[in-house]
Amino acid sequence: MRPAPSGKRKNNTLTLTLIIVGILIALFVFATQVYTEVLWFNQLGFGNVFVTENLVKIVLFCVGTLLIALPLWASIRYALKHADPQAQTTSRPRTTHQRPQQFDAQGNPIPQRPQDSFVELQDMFNQNLNRYRKAGDSLSKTLTWVVPLIVGVFLASSLMTQWKTVLLFFNGVDFGQTDPEFNKDIGFYVFNLPFWNLLTGFLSSAIVISAIGAIVVHYFNGGIKVLDRGVETTRHFKRHIAVLIALFIVVRGVRYWLERYTAIQSQSGRWAGAMYTDVNAIIPTRAILAVAAVLVAALFIYAAVSHQWRLPLIGTAVLLITSLVVGGIYPWIVQRFQVTPNEQAYENEYIQRNIDMTRAAYGLDKIETSDYDATTNAASGALKGQSETVSNIRLLDPNVVSDAFAQLQQFRPYYRFEDNLAVDRYEIDGEVQDTVLAARELNPQQNADSSWLNQHVVYTHGYGVIAASGNQVESDGKPKFTQSGITATGDISKDYEPRIYFGQSSPDYSIVGGGEGDEALELDRPQTAGDEKGDAKYTFTGNGGPSIGNALSRLAYAIKFQSTDILLSDVVRDNSQILYNRNPSERVEKVAPYLTVDGNPYPAIVDGQVQWIVDAYTTSDQYPYSENSQLDAATSDSETAAGVAQALPQDEVNYIRNSVKATVNAYDGSVTLYAWDEEDPVLQAWQKVFPNNLKSYKEMSSELLDHVRYPQDMFKVQREMLNTHHVTDASSLYAGDDVWATPNDPTVESETPQPLPPYYLSLQMPDEKKAAFSLTTSFIPQQSDSNTRNVMYGFLAANGDAGTGKDGERSADYGKLKLLEMPRSSVVPGPGQAQNNFNSDADVSTELNLLRRGASTVINGNLLTLPVGDGILYVQPVYVQSSGDSAYPTLRRVLVSFGDKVGFAPTLDEALNEVFGGDSGANVAADSGVDEKKAAAETGTESVDENKSDSNDSASSADTRSLQQALDDANTAMKDADAAMKKGDWAAYGEAQKRLQEALDRAIEADGANK
Repeated sequence: MRPAPSGKRKNNTLTLTLIIVGILIALFVFATQVYTEVLWFNQLGFGNVFVTENLVKIVLFCVGTLLIALPLWASIRYALKHADPQAQTTSRPRTTHQRPQQFDAQGNPIPQRPQDSFVELQDMFNQNLNRYRKAGDSLSKTLTWVVPLIVGVFLASSLMTQWKTVLLFFNGVDFGQTDPEFNKDIGFYVFNLPFWNLLTGFLSSAIVISAIGAIVVHYFNGGIKVLDRGVETTRHFKRHIAVLIALFIVVRGVRYWLERYTAIQSQSGRWAGAMYTDVNAIIPTRAILAVAAVLVAALFIYAAVSHQWRLPLIGTAVLLITSLVVGGIYPWIVQRFQVTPNEQAYENEYIQRNIDMTRAAYGLDKIETSDYDATTNAASGALKGQSETVSNIRLLDPNVVSDAFAQLQQFRPYYRFEDNLAVDRYEIDGEVQDTVLAARELNPQQNADSSWLNQHVVYTHGYGVIAASGNQVESDGKPKFTQSGITATGDISKDYEPRIYFGQSSPDYSIVGGGEGDEALELDRPQTAGDEKGDAKYTFTGNGGPSIGNALSRLAYAIKFQSTDILLSDVVRDNSQILYNRNPSERVEKVAPYLTVDGNPYPAIVDGQVQWIVDAYTTSDQYPYSENSQLDAATSDSETAAGVAQALPQDEVNYIRNSVKATVNAYDGSVTLYAWDEEDPVLQAWQKVFPNNLKSYKEMSSELLDHVRYPQDMFKVQREMLNTHHVTDASSLYAGDDVWATPNDPTVESETPQPLPPYYLSLQMPDEKKAAFSLTTSFIPQQSDSNTRNVMYGFLAANGDAGTGKDGERSADYGKLKLLEMPRSSVVPGPGQAQNNFNSDADVSTELNLLRRGASTVINGNLLTLPVGDGILYVQPVYVQSSGDSAYPTLRRVLVSFGDKVGFAPTLDEALNEVFGGDSGANVAADSGVDEKKAAAETGTESVDENKSDSNDSASSADTRSLQQALDDANTAMKDADAAMKKGDWAAYGEAQKRLQEALDRAIEADGANK
């Protein structure tokens, strides 16, 4: 043989070199990613999370690979070892069966008979097969281990995703509660059963793949022959397959046994869990099938030894028939002819199980329910004694006033506020007040097109927390700030670390800490009066990210963020740190991957630091008899649809606990996890896995406890489940005669209606001695069609006050759910009806039209629902926003309704008095709305005397008439015009239109004077 040309050898060498270099580069890039992850976790103090998770994944990958590869290797080895020595001579010469071509009388060829064509095709196939066998002989040793390894690696990768299931199995604890069918602890279903299902499923796959490998190798080596008279197999092949079938049937028998338990986790029926047919037909037959499977497997083992196949074949047929009849037909007969005709009687016991277990799984079993026969009579003085609730009614809508915060407190375009501001409470002047607040964060979009230096070194952080009173505004409708200014100080705190390096709006990464003094590179904040010109500079001094002072770290992060500037720029110095993964929710999720993290963290000034408080949940979808909830659907509402809030991920769960409260320091990004629900078994299991990662809630400071609130997303999940499971009687749930619904948000105009979000507000529930910071929602009847009444059926409040003024001492009232149920004959308007009453009121409509004059826009604020005055009070702030880039909404009016009575006034107190006969009995602050007289005085405009009236209207006296009188005249003129039109009296109609226009002109002038 001639040697290969030297040029070809060089090409082969170059190709091989390039391949090796490519592999080394890929490995190096992968190593840098692992290295940066290790640096990030270690810097936060959660290195054990990274090590444990990835170590378990590696172990699972190796075990999974072995579980697939070893049986497949054994099958291939056995098939090769017992190859038929006559395999190479199984084909016959092709000429043996060739027949001479025959022709008919006309000379046309006669087609060969089908059997002749088949034989010829068979010979061709056997000849090719012989060639493959000869080629495979030289590769058999390599293929014996390479093929199983490749298949094992491919399938084992899916097992890595089940690392949580494996860890929970080895660290599970008892729930201390048993299921009603098997009397086994709930922990068996949550921790153990998922693992056994995973293991048996994976073993089944391993056996099937081994069988496929055995068939293929036996075929290529003569263990299976396809001949004219049929298929022939060797004794070794039969023994091999018999053992594999026996193993498969044994595993299937174990699956049958486990299916007895999974029956009470079923979500396939009308109600979750095992119903009458499941308990009395399916569960017993699964036990029968499990025993039968073991017996049939024994028959196959017997056949492998004795080579007598009659019994195992009969046993297999019997097993298949039994599984069809006993496992399918018999349950259908029971359901169709026994249960269906008397379904309620048969299912009642099992529906009750569903109610009890579902309520326990979602934390609804301890809900306090009381009847509330709400009145619609707005009697004078009805709110007397309830001033604590009424005076705290929040008029500042956190979803509306973000633009006002931006225009009044942003100061620089490189700052921004979130669209959805937070609602919390702070003590101001000795009183706890509801507060709307937001962190003044960095706006990365402002620098998106600027240099790398600006994006990642100069603009690194936001500055301060801005807060405004929830129940008061300035006289001109602007927010009444309690924490404001460039330095972001005020009544809440005058001395705290204001810099926001970690928040919901931060750059992908920032490089900080590289310079000191005059070498500081980070832009800090605008200068205040008396300071030097220009914006202040700052150098980060905390421990917020991995150090990149050495060459290896710089190279690793340059690769990670695909930036040569990190590697080459001289602004990266020995003391530089790199900050990334800066969103509080994502940060918590990364250090606690076993938790479902709320996507709506909120900032709080705690112990001199800005802390992001993040709620996190432990969940499961394995709780027996509990209904599933789709998290993303349950937590979606008008706020998530508008993009101002985030829903939970697309997971199905039937158990949820707010087990962890986490804090993320806005300055240095440090994460602290507190075990909030220490009785939660799922959390206890994870604490065994990561024993030092969570602190007890008892280590919380009193100031932090004061700002903990009930989690909104879990509350949404609970209220969705409460729509059906507020009933505790199985007969009612079966009939479906009392199904509730979450009202749609009537303030949002959308083609697809969205649920009304729950609202935070300080509320004194009926029969309670004091107000509590609560999360509230309302319920109406299920809206089956447009004729269904939109009336109130229920009102739910969750107590969110955890603080007691002492470190580590949590209020016993925190988390209590209180449900007010109204009579099913209730005529109390629901939120949709209340909004309709607002929109259809003639006086309100007229005034709103005035407010919309020019290019102004009227914005309806959140519709708050309060159970006060022995009825249901609705309060809605009304904002007006003019046109222009710098426009922002200001509070101009307050809408109030009780029953069918509607009040619409500049202040809450005035609107309440309109509804409750001139005196609501509540003592509301004078600035709970727009004080028009005060506004006029501050602007130098003469105040309007609202009691003055004159029958001789003229444009020259409009500035001395009250706005209310002008509106009353306009309303009267509109009614007169309608009446004249119906009578056909066009002269009177024209006169009324003239009076209407005149009244509107006076109203516009009067309203302008009040501004």
